[in-house]
Amino acid sequence: MMNKAIRMTNSAPTPQEKALKRVLTISGLDGWSVTVIAVLSLLLTLVFGELLGLGISLLVLAAGVMELRGRSALKRRDPDGMKLLVRAQLFLLGVILAYCASRPGSFDALYLKEQLIPEMRQNLLLFGINFDDVLREVDLTADEIVPLVRMMFLVIYGTVALVSLIYQGGLALYYRSKARFVIEAMSTSPVPPPHSPPA
Repeated sequence: MMNKAIRMTNSAPTPQEKALKRVLTISGLDGWSVTVIAVLSLLLTLVFGELLGLGISLLVLAAGVMELRGRSALKRRDPDGMKLLVRAQLFLLGVILAYCASRPGSFDALYLKEQLIPEMRQNLLLFGINFDDVLREVDLTADEIVPLVRMMFLVIYGTVALVSLIYQGGLALYYRSKARFVIEAMSTSPVPPPHSPPA
């Protein structure tokens, strides 16, 4: 009975092995998610001929591939894989923050006022809805919509930047904090099988 208990104790994973297993799982899920999203975005931007979106999609794809390469390196017991995981998150964070910072300058109030609002007015008439009546009900004019849309524009990109700062920045810090445990695990035990698709 005591021998069985000793065997069970000896077979329990160490904190280092648990850290390695979690890093492999998280990097697999995150890396594949980023890659799939980037590919879908790339296809959409190709359809619409959006050059800026095409460039951003390619950069995001590069970050996803970098993370998957880091994961593959860890599976080969290469400690440099941890550096790749951290770099992938910081690179992706930089791309997203740069994109969000560039968006406020792209807001075109004149286009909104002279083209988009008139188009919206005509489209709503097809459904029997008078756009000006709707505005009057909420005590607004067409001119007052422009600053509201601009504010919403800024809030959306500000929120994306903040979420990315928390998620990508937090994930980079997580990978960095687990580097020592992962390297110790690779040097003392076999790499545990991850719960995610192989890279």
